[in-house]
Amino acid sequence: MEEAVFVSACLRGVPCRFDGRHKASPEVEEALAGRTVVPFCPEVAGGLETPRRPAELVGGDGHDVLDGTARVVEDTGRDVTAEFVEGARRALAAARHGGCTEALLMPRSPSCGRGTVYDGSFTGRPAAGDGVTAALFERHGIPVRPAPGA
Repeated sequence: MEEAVFVSACLRGVPCRFDGRHKASPEVEEALAGRTVVPFCPEVAGGLETPRRPAELVGGDGHDVLDGTARVVEDTGRDVTAEFVEGARRALAAARHGGCTEALLMPRSPSCGRGTVYDGSFTGRPAAGDGVTAALFERHGIPVRPAPGA
């Protein structure tokens, strides 16, 4: 039997994205077939509502946020760093509780992005980096991969 996998809840059809939608896809379902899945939305767990304003990482990526040198801000300028960090901590606790040995997360998300996030300009430009939750998982030995087809 395969180990459990932590998955961004939006990839499992939960309408918890900033725009109130989900990102379920046949590619994700195929990647998760036969696996024990722990679905979770770090942003909602951190206290943010759905729908909510778009947010991006400013001054670095999720690793920098965890180190206190970057922030997560909404397109209005409101700082939501504390909510993102709290959501990441709760996500890590859920992953550990569920026995997850890896995570399949939403690409480009300021929480869940792995390898690529948006650059903080709110223009849709990609930048190298990890989201806050992805960074925390990596620091705690939980490998993260972006979801296929998302």
